[in-house]
Amino acid sequence: QVQLVESGGGLVQAGGSLRLSCAADGRTFSSIAGGWFRRAPGKDREFVATINWSGSSTLVANSVKGRFAISRDNAENTLYLQMNSLQPEDTAVYYCAMDNRAFRGILPSTEEDYGYWGQGTQVTVSS
Repeated sequence: QVQLVESGGGLVQAGGSLRLSCAADGRTFSSIAGGWFRRAPGKDREFVATINWSGSSTLVANSVKGRFAISRDNAENTLYLQMNSLQPEDTAVYYCAMDNRAFRGILPSTEEDYGYWGQGTQVTVSS
């Protein structure tokens, strides 16, 4: 089992930055991929970014490419999402998630690949 707690959300003006953190409680953190998803008001949850178990490979959605970066610290059991140049359309509840399979060979980018979810943290970007 892996329990996840997000932090770092809040209200920011357009063009600003935030860094989300996701603290994991569990022995398997360093062997599984991590990801971030978001759900904007009235929309389905969507993929934002993912990182493999070692941190050597990442994938980000086209909508945030060049602005957002995912990273992890396996020694601290923590997943991060650095968000720069935020825009009002980035307003959403952001969820961290961890893979349900260890040492997956490809980067998981669908909700079905993830077995563990945080409670979500609100990010609001004002214009």
